[in-house]
Amino acid sequence: MRREQLGINTVSLRGDYEEMMDACAVAGFRYVEFCLPQVKEYLKNGNSVADAKHVLESRGLLCIGGFEGGVQVVAGQAQAGNLDIIVENARLLSELGENSTLVVGCDCNIALSELPEAAGTLAKVFGNTAREIEPLGVTLAIEFNWGPIKSLPLAAEIARRSEQANLGVLFDPAHYHCTPTKLEDINAQNVPFIKHVHVNDMNGKPAEISNCNSDRALPGAGMLDLPAIFGAIEQHGYNGYFSIEMFSDKLWALPASEAAQQMYRSLLPLLVAASPSK
Repeated sequence: MRREQLGINTVSLRGDYEEMMDACAVAGFRYVEFCLPQVKEYLKNGNSVADAKHVLESRGLLCIGGFEGGVQVVAGQAQAGNLDIIVENARLLSELGENSTLVVGCDCNIALSELPEAAGTLAKVFGNTAREIEPLGVTLAIEFNWGPIKSLPLAAEIARRSEQANLGVLFDPAHYHCTPTKLEDINAQNVPFIKHVHVNDMNGKPAEISNCNSDRALPGAGMLDLPAIFGAIEQHGYNGYFSIEMFSDKLWALPASEAAQQMYRSLLPLLVAASPSK
């Protein structure tokens, strides 16, 4: 992991748009992944997308992606409306930056016993969705454990079956910990489909009783062997962004500037630990 790969997901912060962008820049981040409702709130207050982009550029920041919701799998009016929202979000990301990744979950009620047979259907729906946003230069990344897709191998298999180059997987250590995913699953077969990586640690709880959001800890303050996890991802060719994503009442209670600085400092030991030759 290199310093120039570090990003931050703004869901980790509280404050208005400009305050959060100031905090990211001062802390040392260059790359920003957006919780898109935060951006939309800024736009609702009379600002334009051009204004939002100017705020980024004036602080030396670049948009690398964002998230808001999932992909509706069941065909019908809800699916059509969902696709409209995803295209709108992809267009917003494309206007804020280049080569962005839109992280999505899976909105459907599929029993685990149905998943082997349903993988083809999921691949078709996610592939068609990714195809719709391809002209915008945006990649779609499936966040496993956000919906019924509960492992890295399954998410990678869906992306593989889609045969859609701009569809892949979001890897998050919290979801890695809380799902059947194993370290050996971070391999030459699955890693090529990883398009984006989140960074966080997990408090000392067994996976079965962990909450994938509220039990997160800052890197180095939890139980996960992050150097081994990220080292395996890099070993198999990943060279994209590493974006810290926290759901922490303690961080949210702090001024955005202090929270961003704490998160940036927590990432620095990983630069040596995960990539000792850098």
